[in-house]
Amino acid sequence: MFKLEYRSVIKFLTKEGVSPTDIKKRLDAVYRDTSPSFSTVKEWSKQFRLGRESIDDEPRSGRPVEVLTKDCVKLVEEEVLSDRRLKTKEIAARTGLSKTSVLRILHEHLHMNKVSARWVPKLLSSLQRTERKACSQEVLDAYRRYGKSYLESIVTGDETMVLYYDPLSKRESMEWRRLGERPPRKAKVTQSTKKIMATVFWDCHGILMIDIKERNTTVNGTYYATLIEQLREAIKQKRRGKLSRGVRLLHDNAPVHTAAIAKAAVTKCGFEEIRHPPYSPDLAPSDYYLFSRLKADLRGRRFSSDDEVAQAVFAHFEDKTPEYFFKGIEMLITRSANCIEIEGDYIEK
Repeated sequence: MFKLEYRSVIKFLTKEGVSPTDIKKRLDAVYRDTSPSFSTVKEWSKQFRLGRESIDDEPRSGRPVEVLTKDCVKLVEEEVLSDRRLKTKEIAARTGLSKTSVLRILHEHLHMNKVSARWVPKLLSSLQRTERKACSQEVLDAYRRYGKSYLESIVTGDETMVLYYDPLSKRESMEWRRLGERPPRKAKVTQSTKKIMATVFWDCHGILMIDIKERNTTVNGTYYATLIEQLREAIKQKRRGKLSRGVRLLHDNAPVHTAAIAKAAVTKCGFEEIRHPPYSPDLAPSDYYLFSRLKADLRGRRFSSDDEVAQAVFAHFEDKTPEYFFKGIEMLITRSANCIEIEGDYIEK
């Protein structure tokens, strides 16, 4: 049997003083795919160093070890492919194999792991994936043509809801504890219903404008057109020369952004719009970068008024450096490349 041959080699090399790592390398060079695992080599090397001489298995009581034949592997594979949500014990019951053998087949032979579904904004159609690729390619082409100046010309923005209270997640609540200490306890709390809407415009140097919407104010094309005009004034005051060099506006396809009056305001202000694909928060810097970090900072804090929430939003950005904002804009290039590479599908976080 091969395993006795392997053990003989391991025994000989161990007595010569060769380390388990080097023994494994030499076995791999000769036996290749049939070579034993490193854990097996390490265990037998340890036994021989401790004085063991026999290369045979010790007699064991209990259920005999199952031989994992190709038929066993095929049987498990068929069961899994028939229902990918089957539990290990259910596969074992259907095949007559032990749970341990099923796990070995799944991990070592089929190289399968059970993973949770990934939530995405939308199940994209082939046409939508093609659109995402096309928009990403336009971004990459412009970057290759203009380089860093392209990133510096981008102004991006979006709206986000900021809650009076957003509880920490279970992962965010983790604390260091000594061995034997009781873990922290936390009562289940829900998000508050009170919130404000903040519209944030920014570029690679920092925040240009933050608008906090008053309660009972209608968000429509007219409202957004007013913000676009205010944005132009903010750029004029904070980024001298940027308007003359050209501003490229990147925002999503929300109805208020695509309304005729909003489009007219963008044209009037002399902004060039960067084409953005629908259902693509993973390609919008405010969504994949700015807002996620803002909300992570505010999560777990309680506010009692709109003013307190607004002050917290402004305070969050006060100590951020230009490098912080440039990173968020620069990520658009790598994300666009990734989008093309995965055929327009959503980008993993």
